[in-house]
Amino acid sequence: MELSWLMRLRIAAAMATGVILIGILGFPVARPAEPFGVVSLAAGSITSGDSIYLVVLAFVAGFIAYFLSWPYGQEIGILAAPSGLAALALRTGSMANLMQSNPTLTQREALFAALKWEPIFWLAIVASGFAGVLSGQRILSGYVSALRRDESTPDKSNPKSNATLRSTRIYLNAIIGLVGSVLISHLLIGLLAQDVKIFDSKLGAVVGQPEVRQIALAVIVSFGLAAFVVKILLNISYIWPTIASALVTAFAITTYARDDVLQHLVGNQPTAFFSNAAVSILPIQMVSFGALGAIAGYWLAVRYNFWRKYSAGRLTAEK
Repeated sequence: MELSWLMRLRIAAAMATGVILIGILGFPVARPAEPFGVVSLAAGSITSGDSIYLVVLAFVAGFIAYFLSWPYGQEIGILAAPSGLAALALRTGSMANLMQSNPTLTQREALFAALKWEPIFWLAIVASGFAGVLSGQRILSGYVSALRRDESTPDKSNPKSNATLRSTRIYLNAIIGLVGSVLISHLLIGLLAQDVKIFDSKLGAVVGQPEVRQIALAVIVSFGLAAFVVKILLNISYIWPTIASALVTAFAITTYARDDVLQHLVGNQPTAFFSNAAVSILPIQMVSFGALGAIAGYWLAVRYNFWRKYSAGRLTAEK
């Protein structure tokens, strides 16, 4: 099942919308003052007014992308916001730059305490883009709602007595998928997003700051595989792996950037080395690349399920 050229054009249009609105028009407000500065709330490059501006841009990007990719706007338009953030994430400085501008233990403790929850802000921007898509869908739904009511048939196959059981299973799968996505992506990022690794007497080893393209590839692949696995095993959407992209940073900082670890690194290692690869990835990079990977992994799983079902049906027919 190959993508048609028209479908590829829709995908490109949705992603380009996000890149133009967020990555280009939003860059002047997110751009750090220093040449190698970092796009980050913790670094102070984004004010509260800038935050609102970026949220609005993400909503508009999702709204426009929905119509550009219609009739598959709900499936494709969601790419706009994370694509725009990814454009910013490719232009920002690195975590090593933040370490250089915060060399003391006190500064780094305060910095990581702020970075720990910063992914929630970037996830809110992605969610704003999703909301723009849903708004576009709601506008068009009025034109086809009557037709859908005529064609739809109430599903009475499941008795009401099973509603509670189904609801419990859905929530349980979501929780398992969220936790599983965090663990799978964190493990893979540790394997894929590595630069130079050197021995450390206390930590065993420390890793150097990865290059931004390596970060992008590692995060996209990691969350793509996580989304693929939870879709195949639990049949849940890309929403939960996307949310997980905001939790991996908090998990990594809590685990690998404790006060005793930071104290050891400050006194014994260069600023460009970290106790774990996930700690070297900025929140905007984790969320933007992670959301793109989650969406891609989900649709790869959908295509895989379709291929498996089609192949099984074809083999049965041949027999």
